[in-house]
Amino acid sequence: MTMRGAVPVDVDAMIEDLRTLVEVESPSRDREALAASAKAVAAVIENRLGGHAVLVESAAGPHVHWSGGGEPRVLILGHHDTVFPLGTLGRRPFTVENGHATGPGVFDMLGGLVQAVHGLAALEDRSGVEILVTCDEEVGSHASRALIEERALACGAVLVFEGAADGGGLKTGRKGCGTFRVTVTGRASHAGLEPEAGVNALIEAAHQVLDIAALGRPGAGTTVTPTVAAAGTLDNVVPARATIVVDVRVETADEQARIETAFAGLAPHLDGAVITVEGAVGRPPMAESASAELFALAQQLVPGIEGVAVGGGSDGNFTAALGVPTLDGLGAVGGGAHADHEYVVVDTMAERAGLVTGLVTALRNERSAQRRDGV
Repeated sequence: MTMRGAVPVDVDAMIEDLRTLVEVESPSRDREALAASAKAVAAVIENRLGGHAVLVESAAGPHVHWSGGGEPRVLILGHHDTVFPLGTLGRRPFTVENGHATGPGVFDMLGGLVQAVHGLAALEDRSGVEILVTCDEEVGSHASRALIEERALACGAVLVFEGAADGGGLKTGRKGCGTFRVTVTGRASHAGLEPEAGVNALIEAAHQVLDIAALGRPGAGTTVTPTVAAAGTLDNVVPARATIVVDVRVETADEQARIETAFAGLAPHLDGAVITVEGAVGRPPMAESASAELFALAQQLVPGIEGVAVGGGSDGNFTAALGVPTLDGLGAVGGGAHADHEYVVVDTMAERAGLVTGLVTALRNERSAQRRDGV
């Protein structure tokens, strides 16, 4: 696939900016590391685009916000936190070899941030463009959701720079996703002398795991997957407590409601056991209709580019749920998100940066025409 009207960008400069960001490790929930990372992101933005990138403090750490001035028309959305603990860089340093850039966070999603910045740098006029880079996407976006939604509504269109789908496709739909934590409270007793005097939380948890797993509806795109369980204290004590963590993915609001109602209604199988449920589908589904307008623009710029609905969630779920046109997967082409083999295909970086340039130009022209026509 070839970008129409491609604008030249300096790939070597992109690689150096990517190196800069990767070498400032930024694990979620590490406020000190995230503060350093936010400063690095802000410096890259200011160096390439001018202006001032504001650090927006939050309970999770600093987000980075930059505006090109003028009436807001398009929001560039990303995050600078990664899933990798401090020290990962020591055993997996940033490297460019055999056409791949590797290192913690290159694909998810520092490569996408660099491409977005360099794509905007090719524009002489950056008015109407905002960049928001948050610090807690990997852990639920609890401290950034309100700001994301505010800026999305103000701008009216959102381009999300999460990694591309396999083969470089854009992400036109996403499942809603959430995590539930089910706690079983039983009663301890001596496992040898009087097991019947206890209420075995582990046995109750086993029943609950089977009930929970049965909530999935693969035909409707709903997956319900128990992922973590814990119970018991000593080998001669009837367990008084057990916990189950469950990953949920849904394609529709109706399925979201069904699942949340089902978790709220979980009932114990053993007399005396108590079930407590926490959690929800925190990211609503991103319907493919939310991306239709922006994906059509992308197809005009890159004929043959594909759109894919995926199971993972992003901050684009929030903006799409507001009715704001949202296109995701505009970031790096590569793979291995959250894994040691994470990589970016270097030869694709220039074209992806050019896609940013083209989309922003098309969006601003479209909105200017709408204003002239009184729409």
